[in-house]
Amino acid sequence: MERGAIGGRATGGPATGGRAIRVEELARRADVSVDTIRFYQKRQLLPAPRREGRIAWYDADHEDRLGRIKELQRQGFSLAVIRRLLDGELDVTDVPLAAAVAGAQQGDADLLDLDQVAARVGIPGPLVEAIVREGLLVPQSRDGHTGYTVDDVEVLRSGLRLLEAGFPLNDILALARHHHEATRAIAGQAVEMFDTHVRHPLQAAELTDDEKAERLVEAFRTLLPTVTSLVAHHFRSVLLEVAQEHLEAVGDASELAAARNEPGWDRA
Repeated sequence: MERGAIGGRATGGPATGGRAIRVEELARRADVSVDTIRFYQKRQLLPAPRREGRIAWYDADHEDRLGRIKELQRQGFSLAVIRRLLDGELDVTDVPLAAAVAGAQQGDADLLDLDQVAARVGIPGPLVEAIVREGLLVPQSRDGHTGYTVDDVEVLRSGLRLLEAGFPLNDILALARHHHEATRAIAGQAVEMFDTHVRHPLQAAELTDDEKAERLVEAFRTLLPTVTSLVAHHFRSVLLEVAQEHLEAVGDASELAAARNEPGWDRA
């Protein structure tokens, strides 16, 4: 597989047979909206049309490119990655890794929009939008659509229980924003470590492209659950440790006794 080959012509779609067409016909053939075509052009996913005065003309290459974009979106790739794939900017060994990263976000259930999430949790839609803005919910892309999962619904239900326990909404959102920022910083460091200690050494190794790609994907699929478990375990341990220290400083005897009976407290 040559670098940039993934951006080749798609098969199975109708072609224009070399005949130039207007944007409305291209949209109909590709089953997308005119606004989507113009959006893709702004994002440099789709080449500019040939112009004759004020008239824009498209051809079979544009139609094939749109088909490839839709195919890659169904595989879960982001638009930024799709552009690099189509333009041949990604190393051939990175293509399967990009697919593995996209696949790690996939699930069996359909994605939910914000209104559906709000209805399932039983909270107003504007509140869900505020939570998304704070970074507590991170949308996923699948089959060309962006939305949220049933796990996101459970996260919101947990947040609702915090509200019911008396936590102020503004404080919860501020904590979520701080957590999101800290988590992105840590995740960025983890990705840099993967690049430095796994990806770059493999790319420089005396292996075939297929072997490099296979080992990169294997390393990613091994390290993702490992790092996730480590982070979750460490956060829980630190949370219990801080809670214990706080109670030892300000709690009374009955609170300390009740806390010590909680599972896992003795490991804090």
